[in-house]
Amino acid sequence: MQLGMIGLGRMGNNMTQRLMRHGHECIVYDARTESMSPLEALGAVASTSLQDFVSKLTKPRIVWLMLPAAVVDKVLDQLVPLLDKDDILIDGGNSYYHDDIRRSGALLSKGLHYVDVGTSGGVFGLERGYCLMIGGEKATVEHLSPIFAALAPGKGDIPVTESRPRDIASTADQGFLHCGPHGAGHFVKMVHNGIEYGLMAAYAEGLNILRNADIGMRDHEVDAETTPLQHPEHYQYKLDLPEIAEVWRRGSVISSWLLDLTADALYGDPGLENYEGHVSDSGEGRWTVIAAIDEAVPTPVLSAALQERFSSRGNADFANKILSAMRSEFGGHKEKPKG
Repeated sequence: MQLGMIGLGRMGNNMTQRLMRHGHECIVYDARTESMSPLEALGAVASTSLQDFVSKLTKPRIVWLMLPAAVVDKVLDQLVPLLDKDDILIDGGNSYYHDDIRRSGALLSKGLHYVDVGTSGGVFGLERGYCLMIGGEKATVEHLSPIFAALAPGKGDIPVTESRPRDIASTADQGFLHCGPHGAGHFVKMVHNGIEYGLMAAYAEGLNILRNADIGMRDHEVDAETTPLQHPEHYQYKLDLPEIAEVWRRGSVISSWLLDLTADALYGDPGLENYEGHVSDSGEGRWTVIAAIDEAVPTPVLSAALQERFSSRGNADFANKILSAMRSEFGGHKEKPKG
């Protein structure tokens, strides 16, 4: 099939390459012209403008947007007037599903089809494939299935879930799934990323406990401001975190791809000196928590993981100063220096 890809960053570039490897024709556009040249060398057709991009696509056109959520509407404002009835727009980024519902209604009124695709796989997707969570009209999604099949990992060597019915009519075991109507794809991806926050926080907190298991071997100040360590003999371990992560990867209940990546990072930089620890959130975690509040569903782990990301960026600093000020006011407690 022919497809146009707008947005050639880390994800869009690799996805275009994977599509071409599977025999699909790709027309590409990015505001940064230098992003198109490597793909052009691999067989993609570059465009000089959105108008040029659209003119090179065969009707009915298929346009995949791989853009930051904040700029999707801006690009759509420029792109939609150039399109014709029955053209298909796919948003494969991390848009908020509320926006999908709004956009799909507006586009359908113009005779355009809209599909939202939650895309997971990161920078490894080129080789591993991408897990795709899809929302939109059934007929449109089915029409696009050759594209989704090319991007997805396929069945591979992952064992079939033992209790899964063998006659189920679903593509989930191939790595892509039509989850429901407009917005459903990004809704499922949103919760996927919320879970990811919780998993990442659990690994991070656990490894931090292991890292500090030698606290009983360290010198400690004795003063009224510090709770003494009651049993220093219980904390006499200098643990090899990279090797612990490695052994966990093999047969452990908590083995996962995230753990694989964590082990790789620890071997490359055991003290993680190249990281500041300022952890961003691109929206999905907070949107997941908002959905949980709307549904009255308790999510203490996911909520705490999100709050920890806020704290990592220094957003708790003033609150901590307030705490220190109150201790000083009511008890005359003096702050201890950091470090």
